[in-house]
Amino acid sequence: MNKHFVGDTTVLLGRSLRHIARSPDTIITTAVMPIAFMLLFVYVFGGAIETGTDSYVNYLLPGILLITIASGISYTAYRLFQDMQGGIFERFQSMPIARSAVLWAHVLTSLVANLISLVVVVLVALLMGFRTGTSVLGWLAVAGILVLFTLALTWIAVIPGLTAKTVDGASAFSYPIVFLPFVSSAFVPTQSMPGPVRAFAEHQPVTSIVNAIRDLFTRQPVGTDIWIALAWCVGILVLAYLLANLTYRRRIS
Repeated sequence: MNKHFVGDTTVLLGRSLRHIARSPDTIITTAVMPIAFMLLFVYVFGGAIETGTDSYVNYLLPGILLITIASGISYTAYRLFQDMQGGIFERFQSMPIARSAVLWAHVLTSLVANLISLVVVVLVALLMGFRTGTSVLGWLAVAGILVLFTLALTWIAVIPGLTAKTVDGASAFSYPIVFLPFVSSAFVPTQSMPGPVRAFAEHQPVTSIVNAIRDLFTRQPVGTDIWIALAWCVGILVLAYLLANLTYRRRIS
């Protein structure tokens, strides 16, 4: 059964990646908005924002990476919606393939596409002056957190992709997720925020994830932030995975 699942997922992943290769504007579009935010905040607002660091782009980049992922997952919902409307799921049901392979192919496609977008954003940040003294292990830890965050949000995206009635409905869910980093420590320290806003910012998942990545980049002790970040990512991932598969079974039953 496992070999069957792996083989089917690999074939369907290749199908999805070919679609991405034929429309590279998807990845470009995903990276453009975060890069625009980075340019705007560094070169327009950066001089007016006090973060206690020498380089604002160094402070800003972890939040921009999360925005990049949040922007990219809307395409997962869109591609799933297109497959649902095109009847491809019904055709797959009539074939001897593992049912879960269909969803996993879309999820892994999202992971690959988002990783490419993240690399593009990091390269632009380097051109803008981003520097880090972190080790290879530090980079691997950052990559691990970003992969978990991408998988968690992608499984959330699967749900509207399966249930939406329109294209706009399939991708609109990502707007609140894109907005979430703005009410966190991604752009300014939470200490500068009013009481209720600060309380929300300090106890939502983006702040702990951003702080953990920032500490890894600056080679600071990560403290409890990395464990809180991992707990958020794993918790959201497990819950979204279960809900997405339940939704999928209901749609194809």
